[in-house]
Amino acid sequence: MTALLEVTDLRVLLHTGRQPVRAVDGLSLAIHPGETFALLGESGSGKSITALSIMRLLPDAGEIVHGSVRLNGDELLTLPESAMRKVRGNRIGMIFQEPMLSLNPVMTTGAQIGEVLLQHSGLRGAALQARILELMRQVGIPDPARRMAEYPFQFSGGMKQRVMIAMALAGKPELLIADEPTTALDVTIQAQVLDLMRDLQQQANMAVLLITHDLGVVAEMAHRVAVMYAGQIIETADRERFFQSPAHPYSHKLFAALPTRKKRDQGLIVIPGNVPALSKVFTGCRFADRCDRAWEKCHQITPPWVETAPQHHVRCHLYSDDSTERSPQSRLQSLSRTARSAPDNLPLSSHTSDSTQSKPLLRVDDLKIHFPVHKGLFKRVAGHVKAVDGVSLQIDGGRTLALVGESGCGKTTVGKGIMQLIPVTSGSVRLQDKELRDLDRKQLLQKRSAFQIIFQDPYSSLNPRMRIVEIIEEGIRALGRNSDKIATNEKNQHDVDTLLIQVGLPAEAKWRYPHEFSGGQRQRIAIARALAVDPQLLICDEPTSALDVSVQAQILNLLKTLQQERKLAYLLITHNIAVVDYLADEVAVMYLGRIVESGRTEEVLDDPKHPYTQALLSAVPTYEPGSQREIIRLQGEPPSPANVPPGCHFHPRCSHVMPICREVYPAVSRFSASHTTYCHLYHSVSQEPQDLQ
Repeated sequence: MTALLEVTDLRVLLHTGRQPVRAVDGLSLAIHPGETFALLGESGSGKSITALSIMRLLPDAGEIVHGSVRLNGDELLTLPESAMRKVRGNRIGMIFQEPMLSLNPVMTTGAQIGEVLLQHSGLRGAALQARILELMRQVGIPDPARRMAEYPFQFSGGMKQRVMIAMALAGKPELLIADEPTTALDVTIQAQVLDLMRDLQQQANMAVLLITHDLGVVAEMAHRVAVMYAGQIIETADRERFFQSPAHPYSHKLFAALPTRKKRDQGLIVIPGNVPALSKVFTGCRFADRCDRAWEKCHQITPPWVETAPQHHVRCHLYSDDSTERSPQSRLQSLSRTARSAPDNLPLSSHTSDSTQSKPLLRVDDLKIHFPVHKGLFKRVAGHVKAVDGVSLQIDGGRTLALVGESGCGKTTVGKGIMQLIPVTSGSVRLQDKELRDLDRKQLLQKRSAFQIIFQDPYSSLNPRMRIVEIIEEGIRALGRNSDKIATNEKNQHDVDTLLIQVGLPAEAKWRYPHEFSGGQRQRIAIARALAVDPQLLICDEPTSALDVSVQAQILNLLKTLQQERKLAYLLITHNIAVVDYLADEVAVMYLGRIVESGRTEEVLDDPKHPYTQALLSAVPTYEPGSQREIIRLQGEPPSPANVPPGCHFHPRCSHVMPICREVYPAVSRFSASHTTYCHLYHSVSQEPQDLQ
């Protein structure tokens, strides 16, 4: 079969310093019609630059110095820009990694989707509006008729990503380049989007270049897999063979870094060091400095491509025919044993220790956050968006509560309400038994160092005009941590260096600006900034969503270590169930502004009671070979918080709905001292679910 996309010996330089950065160095790949080709690798390995090179959207500092990119035989690198504009969005669609940077802040979301359709489909008037609505429905945006008139800042991170996906699919492209397409999405919408991509792929025989760090998504979507490291592809294989027997030591480390419940009582395996600077000239294997199976040859000679099995190639000296070292099989068996055992210096689980506090560190009671909806010439209040509608929770010192649910359910709004970053309609927020709502601005500033937040979008939360050292020092100075200026400057410099090293960045990175970092690196900077003032409570809004699995392991180990050392409490807002299973002590499941189920992590994940929780967990992709899952498909779309359905909020999408569900919101049902749910299927702790017939 003739390949749809052929990339041959692609070499890309970034002129950002004294020495050019070899961001992509000799990359070759081929993708056939109807095939999904997954590209894996750490942040900074060159995955996104590869995608931008194919689209010819490199920044001004980027230059393609060698290679060929052919789409159905047409050489894209020699096309004039006017012809290339007809390719983008039409023959090739792209879902960008950071939607906030890719969406125009002064255009409505509907207009931005319509712009693609106007350019490539010729639709106008009612037909154009109907197609926009259809695309927004396809990607799961609730109340699309209203939301198409809203702007990107009015959407959550997950909602913005869905708009990006709708724009990429609008032109029905031959090739879809998906750069972390489901990073900001919860698992139910992720399953819906992946199904949508598969359906469109089958209908149009569309090829997909999938750039992701989620091995579960790769296992579910990919036909072939390539692992990229330091500007080069180091392993390629079909999906089944890659997951059954990964060959390269780096691939083994990626699997070992994945969080699971079995690893709760130990730290995750972390790949030492960082991706090497791509401005240097490499003389051997690029992974050698981080590989615990490297020997002298690895540092001196570039490894050749070796075929270990049909269609399975690896760039590693372990498989060289002239190797005088131990056999590849014995070496990789040893490597696997190393990956399965945790190093002695990694942290113990926070789950083994009980809170020493008699009172919870944070207590939230009946929190409500309603936003008025203004209509008419005089902007009268015509209703309210009930983003948070009666949430109660508590967190003890040294414990982690995970808040999970679909995008738009109010998780992030809860975090901002606790931080007093947005007005709270009613309810109580008590930190260390102090009511935060009673504090004036000055008192709240004095209390601010006790609780910090890591925002979901690291780029938007970092000042682009400030260097990293200034960003991290800003909070320390603002909260008056020290009074002696000279001592403060010296101590702050040392503290900044220590924090950057802790989160996996070199100390010299402090002199750079946010735009000089990858998405994952920016998230690490955001975490370092939050930790700079020694908080007792850290609200983590998707803290690892922008990170690949190896860096995620490093951050999770860091969070767990800090929790033990400082008795830090975490409110973990996430859609990554594997992270919840590894890090959280308790889980609260949120739907349309309310918590519908809560309990200890093992109670909720092993024996979910609420139909929504069951659907949520069924949609979690798995990477384990031979594992099977049956996804519970939810009916319809999430209702709008501006038009909450009567009775149980979930009843329009529930397959177990009964007449009472449409009329009365369910009371709490308790299954243990900690496990509760709000569902009419249950009467009390002792009773089984009601007869659904």
